[in-house]
Amino acid sequence: MLTGRMMSFPLTITELVERAGRFHGSSAIVSVQSDRSRHRGTYGDLAARSAQLASALTKLGVGPGDRVATLSWNHRQHLECYVAVPAMGAVVHTLNLRLHPSELGYIASHAEDTVVVVDHSLWPLFDRFRHAIGSLRHVVVVPDKGEPVPEGTLDYEKMLAAEASTFAWPLLDENAAAMLCYTSGTTGNPKGVLYSHRSIVLHAMAAAMPNAMGLGVEDVVLPVVPMFHASAWGMPYAALLAGAKLVFPGPHLDPASLVTLMAEERVTVAGGVPTIWLGILALLDAAPEAHDLSSVRTMIIGGSAAPASLIDGFAKRHGLQVTHAWGMTETNPLGTVARVKPELRGEPARELAVRATQGFAVPFVQTRHVDDQGKLLPWDGKAVGELEVRGPWVAASYFGDEGLDRFSPDGWFKTGDVVTIDAAGYVTITDRAKDVIKSGGEWISSVALENVLMAHPAVAEAAVFAARHPKWDERPVAAIVWRPGKSATDEELTAHLAGSFAKMSLPDAFVVMDQIPRTSTGKFLKTKLREQYGDILEKAVSTGL
Repeated sequence: MLTGRMMSFPLTITELVERAGRFHGSSAIVSVQSDRSRHRGTYGDLAARSAQLASALTKLGVGPGDRVATLSWNHRQHLECYVAVPAMGAVVHTLNLRLHPSELGYIASHAEDTVVVVDHSLWPLFDRFRHAIGSLRHVVVVPDKGEPVPEGTLDYEKMLAAEASTFAWPLLDENAAAMLCYTSGTTGNPKGVLYSHRSIVLHAMAAAMPNAMGLGVEDVVLPVVPMFHASAWGMPYAALLAGAKLVFPGPHLDPASLVTLMAEERVTVAGGVPTIWLGILALLDAAPEAHDLSSVRTMIIGGSAAPASLIDGFAKRHGLQVTHAWGMTETNPLGTVARVKPELRGEPARELAVRATQGFAVPFVQTRHVDDQGKLLPWDGKAVGELEVRGPWVAASYFGDEGLDRFSPDGWFKTGDVVTIDAAGYVTITDRAKDVIKSGGEWISSVALENVLMAHPAVAEAAVFAARHPKWDERPVAAIVWRPGKSATDEELTAHLAGSFAKMSLPDAFVVMDQIPRTSTGKFLKTKLREQYGDILEKAVSTGL
């Protein structure tokens, strides 16, 4: 009979911050402040200030399981909340500052937040919904330089300064809740997803692996993706684990500010949604010699599908590599990464096609796709169905057990993404279930159309959506944003698409816009497009156009 056993060692965020302070105390944390100055600190400072924050919150009555909300940009104080709040046994709840005040009021009330940490610059937004939070006991304001905090609130910096730089961190259950994130869905009320300590630590370990984000102690990591969105894709926690330098952009997210920051701080890994990188690519194309981005090893793009033209443009014109990834709030969030396997290298066009997929599953995440009846589909790169996933950092239910219909009877999460999966496991999103265009009984992929449209030299952005049609039920319409100083006719755009798509898949109309509406996380907001232009084809038919 075999004897012996392994230690029962809890996987908690406490270990991440203690390890960072102990082994990587000199690793830098750079935060761009509202006045564009840069604060420079270290992981050693983070460990000390997190202890001060935990002490201060304890004195405010924050206990195990209490929700402490943040309404903040990406900066060092937000990172301190990321580690101190869960390490003391409470739950950090990130509020999405791009939502409407009524939505924020609902979310904060639903979460029963007891303390809110808010940036001074965001006080006008917070002031519009704070009275809706019946559970709120204290408001802590991260001050701007020289600006007094509002009456009746606590100054974050003064609060920390009054505390000792050590704290007796409690021994926690690794399955205890650590972070609460709400979905940014466009239908119905947002739903909360509770991340456990265990899920966050396992995710950080997987994300730092070479075939995922590939972070090491020598890296300089820039999370452009907001810290209020799915824990900034876990990038801050993965950087802590690796001991990598962290650079936070604060509120300055325009392409020029980001490129300057990347160049001056010698960023090696950055992550953000496609719309961010579309703007950066346009900036680099306009002045290719103006910025030295030679330090950049990869740019991680997720949140929505990135067009192949974007990936190819960075590579061919600027020597910059894009790593395409996929995930959701419900997957904590990393699910797949488009790393090119050795057997698929060599042919540039083939490599580009692989990089433009969402990639294959990271370790411990399992993927499958099913048809409308729940039947498993083959991995042949052709069968189209809804992607389902499961794994140790995938939600098993929503906060308050809402949305039970999003989980299959055998324990898989229904993502709502319509995909193909090829024999090598590469997932390709063809649409969101709610955005797929069903025309005369045929499905048309809006994502595929968008990708080819954005390869046109005159097109900066394209979003394809369904418009109502009296004969075909729905037909595709494309919203277009031109590159500066360029344009094209409808006939030229149609001809550009005709080489890649059957006639029935081509858009019936093109709508030119200054900017395509976006969700709170930077994705194209197709519900708004359908609301504004859903009847454009019906009007055309009725007027004989």
